[in-house]
Amino acid sequence: MKKLIGRFTSAAVVAALFLGVSAPVVMAKDEEDGQAIVDKARITLGEFMRDKDYSWLNANLGKAKGVLIYPQVVKAGFVFGGSGGTGVLLTKDANTGEWSNPAFYTMGSVSWGLQIGGEVAEVILLVNSQKGVDSLLSNKFKLGADASIALGPVGAGAKAELADFYSFAKSKGIYAGMSFTGSIIDVRGGLNKAYYGKEATPVDILVKRSVSNKGADPLREELKKAK
Repeated sequence: MKKLIGRFTSAAVVAALFLGVSAPVVMAKDEEDGQAIVDKARITLGEFMRDKDYSWLNANLGKAKGVLIYPQVVKAGFVFGGSGGTGVLLTKDANTGEWSNPAFYTMGSVSWGLQIGGEVAEVILLVNSQKGVDSLLSNKFKLGADASIALGPVGAGAKAELADFYSFAKSKGIYAGMSFTGSIIDVRGGLNKAYYGKEATPVDILVKRSVSNKGADPLREELKKAK
């Protein structure tokens, strides 16, 4: 009996030590993943800004309330399909013109239909209204239901219809007219915590601006180029 208790105690100690060591390791890995997404978001933004087909986006980004950048959204399926990806949201201070640090969000959707094959796209959602910003400060919402979304204007002389969000997508470097109506936008709380080293809500990051990470400075600098 004493041997059994001893073994149980030893196992408990080992488990406790393992958990104590693994938590920081997992946190560090999540921070690395977060930084990779931020770096890829900067590259995606730059590619859109240099593309003449997205001149409307370039001209209006500086006037936006915020921008969601998804370096990779995967859309795939056979009969039953869906799409998803992780990206970052930055908002612009109306008084100072400064862009916030990034908050991490997922985007996912599920649909039924005759679809075969897959598509990988880079996606930018331009936040056009305060309602759009406010919807992003909640944990989860649906595009098209809780906030309106329209395809962003593409090409010379393009005009936009009024909406809370405008979507722009590129697949293999060319325009992709993907519809994101019905997509669910949700907060990646774990990535936010890992990236800033403590619990950080979207309000903390985007409104109070009480947390920061220097790793996001290149992305913020890229956004400053948009007037």
